[in-house]
Amino acid sequence: MKTANLALRKAILLSLVAGLTVTAGVLAPPSLQAQDSPAQTVGSGSNIPLAANAPDQYVVKRGDTLWDISRMFLREPWYWPEIWYVNPQIANPHLIYPGDVLKLVYVDGQPRLTVERGGETIEGSRGGKRLGPEVRREPLSQAITAIPYDIVASFMGRPTLLTKDQVKTAPYVVAMRDSHMIGALGNEVYARGIGNAEPETRFSVIHVEEELRDPDNNALLGYSGMYVGSGPVATAGDPAKLLMTDSTREVLQGDKVFPESVDVNVDFVPHAPASDIDASIMAVRSHTVMGQYQVVALNRGSDAGLEPGHILAVYKRGDVVRDTFKEGGLAARRSRSRTSGFGNNVQLPDERAGVLMVFKAFDKLSYALVMETTHEIRQGDRAKNP
Repeated sequence: MKTANLALRKAILLSLVAGLTVTAGVLAPPSLQAQDSPAQTVGSGSNIPLAANAPDQYVVKRGDTLWDISRMFLREPWYWPEIWYVNPQIANPHLIYPGDVLKLVYVDGQPRLTVERGGETIEGSRGGKRLGPEVRREPLSQAITAIPYDIVASFMGRPTLLTKDQVKTAPYVVAMRDSHMIGALGNEVYARGIGNAEPETRFSVIHVEEELRDPDNNALLGYSGMYVGSGPVATAGDPAKLLMTDSTREVLQGDKVFPESVDVNVDFVPHAPASDIDASIMAVRSHTVMGQYQVVALNRGSDAGLEPGHILAVYKRGDVVRDTFKEGGLAARRSRSRTSGFGNNVQLPDERAGVLMVFKAFDKLSYALVMETTHEIRQGDRAKNP
């Protein structure tokens, strides 16, 4: 099973585009059939749950995410790696671009998605043109991402969840100009540790707040943070001088400093974890209730097998209710309604409340984005295998 999982991960990294089967080094065209209409909910007897109205084809648009497209074709988007047709013969086969045409076909009775670019089908079907390795003219920045890039980049540039290492090693405000004790909009502050940052490079200032402790063992995993403000480097050096051009509260000595522009890798594939995961939601960006596209912290990381792209289902703990009907029914309940403590406590089952996708995994802590919600999600809810 472990070998199979490793093989699947390797296939995921190499795949996500139409292609050819490879047997003993010989390329063999598979048997392709167009999808029957209407779309089947489970592909030709397989266990892949297609969406009830999965389209025959879809033209990728700018602004799409891999999650959006997955949801269009599948009831459960984490099955995505199972319907992409692996083609290691194509350069960067896991990248999809605006204008690509995705087609739902059947290969040996199994649902698969192929890609058509510029009128040429990238597959091994009869009549289709076989394409070898190619160089895309579009820059990589135009490829669609698994989740909204802007949301994740904004969070990483203005982090409100901080790991222990970030708090320990991040650059920090050492002083304010003119010996001020606090800084505000228009003030100049001095920061140490930002290296050789060029003038006009923007940085965010984050105030470290409450500890994030693992609810299972009380271990310190990180801290919550509050965005204070941001501004460009006015004078390079160590310390460097920053001009605060945006401010939500006063800057204090010791506040942490992070680059406002962060290159975040969201080039991964939604897939279910290979191992059993049982994590707790620890923080919700200073909110007690969260919704779609909010970032949360989980008390599990790479040590538990989590990695970017992993999908987790959120479960709310069931309420505890008092059963006053077990003995004697309604009549007995009424006759003893004044009896203190009448009845036994009953734990209701946990209820599924939403879906998360991990986008950053540290050793013992992960950041995840809420992709879907059906009920309120709160701190303390559990995140498990979907």
